[in-house]
Amino acid sequence: MYIIKTSCISPQKTHDGSYANDIISYNGNKYNAIEPDYKGLIRPAQLRRMGKTIRMGIGAGLPILQDIERVDGIILASSEGGLEDCIKFLNQIVDYDEGSLTPTNFVQSTPNALAGNLALMSKCQAYNMTHVHRGGAMENALLDALLLFEEKKADLLLLGNVEEISDYNFNIETLAGQFKKEEVTSDALLNSQTPGTVCGEGSSMFLLSNNPDNALAEIMDVAQVSFPHKEDILDFIIGFLSRNLLSPEDIDTIIIGKNGDVRTDFWYDYVCDELFQSQNQYSFKNIVGEYPTSIAFATHFACELLAGKDAPEETIIREINAPKNILIYNHFKGEQHGVILIRK
Repeated sequence: MYIIKTSCISPQKTHDGSYANDIISYNGNKYNAIEPDYKGLIRPAQLRRMGKTIRMGIGAGLPILQDIERVDGIILASSEGGLEDCIKFLNQIVDYDEGSLTPTNFVQSTPNALAGNLALMSKCQAYNMTHVHRGGAMENALLDALLLFEEKKADLLLLGNVEEISDYNFNIETLAGQFKKEEVTSDALLNSQTPGTVCGEGSSMFLLSNNPDNALAEIMDVAQVSFPHKEDILDFIIGFLSRNLLSPEDIDTIIIGKNGDVRTDFWYDYVCDELFQSQNQYSFKNIVGEYPTSIAFATHFACELLAGKDAPEETIIREINAPKNILIYNHFKGEQHGVILIRK
């Protein structure tokens, strides 16, 4: 399947494409998304009632749909949906003693709320699906799209992700040791050598087609594995490449989800040291943070590299030549591992 268009809202200025030469440096363990001006895109009356998850998803997805007569489906990935709105609604139940409650927070809190809003605003009555498989949600969404194209049930699909930083979930994850306790700048994150990472959020959207005309890139394949042993991960990646008639030597670029957590970054070091010692290497979580579907941002990043755009200096681990065949390798908490193969 082919990526025709892409749009992204993230902790960097990706919504207008100006971020590469103007990377924002963060200090602390929260990287909040930089939202665009939604005027002209969302009616003020609707915007006032929208939670951040819905806002970001529509802000990234609707510009893609505006120039399209129709799509054959909307497929989204989100680990938790609008959890912040869910907590607001639950608090209202207590505050109003289960009396007259506003339904807005509840309606916007469900993970499939964004897919429904995009369908309503674009008048799309076709296939509509939201995947909520934590760190494997984006990979499952891509597999869903691949199957629809292979079964010839779709010609054009909108696919993407959305995640927001919920104060409730952030506090729980902090207590569980997911995020840094000390202050670390984004510039020093990958070399911090301490437990924990930083929290990010954002939405990346893609217009997918089964037709290569005017395509930015081709997604050749996607796969995932959960709870592998260290010695199994190399076999998993080699097997993934083999089924696409490739070897590690055929890959010229690898994008890795290194996030500065000394407890889990060894997976990336191990894979790169064993299989990709002389290829281009790029990171991305040191500029956008960690979240369950962050591999969606890596896919957007890969599209920009394949389009010939310069990579932000902060993302370059090793750069040798122009990327053509890119492998994205990411995991969430060292438990759910995913790979995406994308080429020019």
